[in-house]
Amino acid sequence: MQISIELTLTPLQNDFEEHIIRFIKRLRNSKFKVIENPLSTQVYGTYDEVMSFLTLEIKKAFGDMEHVLVYMKMVKSNRSDYEPSF
Repeated sequence: MQISIELTLTPLQNDFEEHIIRFIKRLRNSKFKVIENPLSTQVYGTYDEVMSFLTLEIKKAFGDMEHVLVYMKMVKSNRSDYEPSF
C-alpha cells in the first residue's frame, strides 16, 4: 500500500533551526521520495517501510530535544505527482 505523509517538526526551543535542518537532511538521505516546501516536508513510499523509517527518525528527533512537536498528515496513496487541474 502506497502512502503520502506530510510532516512538520516544531522544536519548542531557541535553537530550533539546527534541529529542523538535521531532521530534513535525514529524510533526504532515505530511499523515499521527499519533497520540501517552506512549511512542511512530504515523504512518499510504501506504508510499512515509510512508517518504520519515520518511527526511528522521529524518536531520534525527540531524543535530541527537550520539547518538540511533530505534526503529521497521512493519505493512503502516493500523491507525489499531484498537479492541480484548476
